Amino acid sequence: MVHQLAAVDKRAKIKKNVIVEPFTTIAGDVEIGEGTWIGSNVTIMDGARIGKNCKIFPGTVISAIPQDLKFDGEDTQTIIGDGTTLRECVTINRGTKALGYTKVGSNCLIMATSHVAHDCIIGNNVIIANGCGIAGHVEIGDFTVMGGLSAVQQFGKIGKHTMISGGSLVRKDVPPYIKVGRDPISYAGINSVGLRRRGYTNEKIFEIQKIYRYLFQSKMNVSQATSIIEKEMLPTAERDEILEFIKNSPRGIVKGYGTGKE
Repeated sequence: MVHQLAAVDKRAKIKKNVIVEPFTTIAGDVEIGEGTWIGSNVTIMDGARIGKNCKIFPGTVISAIPQDLKFDGEDTQTIIGDGTTLRECVTINRGTKALGYTKVGSNCLIMATSHVAHDCIIGNNVIIANGCGIAGHVEIGDFTVMGGLSAVQQFGKIGKHTMISGGSLVRKDVPPYIKVGRDPISYAGINSVGLRRRGYTNEKIFEIQKIYRYLFQSKMNVSQATSIIEKEMLPTAERDEILEFIKNSPRGIVKGYGTGKE
């Protein structure tokens, strides 16, 4: 099911029921899972590992070498999970020796002209809208939604179940379960709609709200707020995840409600 006008290296490992449209180029060190569709004028370079039932639209470039002057030709990969869709002219660079790969999870949607740089780790069920720029070494958690024309600074971390407003510049880390927006970027409430869609109970949502009221709506700084949360709230998976995220954020988290407080 490879079109005669496609250029596919004989060494490439392509499973059954893969469709490759004309004028696409696939290098030798490439693996493509069953049922994937690859549109015309796609370039898939060495190191690409693409899962099952993916859709890759025209103009996409996967696994080009990193745009990093320290890159010295090391053998690295780009890994894309099952069921992921890459729309027109998406670019995903392979890793450097720092991590060894760039990874996009399963069932993601990366919309047209977005860029994912080297050594990024993007979780499952992530939606990245048109024209987003993801710098190197960024981590994005499961079920994150990034609005169009957003950008994430190098080494940034975004927790799972977050929603980032379109046009945002993300310079600080974004903890899980929240919405962020405005300029400069700041907390805009928890992502209650998204959480309900994914089966979170009202009780659990209220618990998460209480945590973020301490962090962003009290007169305490982050250190004081996390100390109170640890003392006054019972341990749960969500509480512990939020606290762990904050403790492992050397650059600090986003600000709260335009107060300027971090």
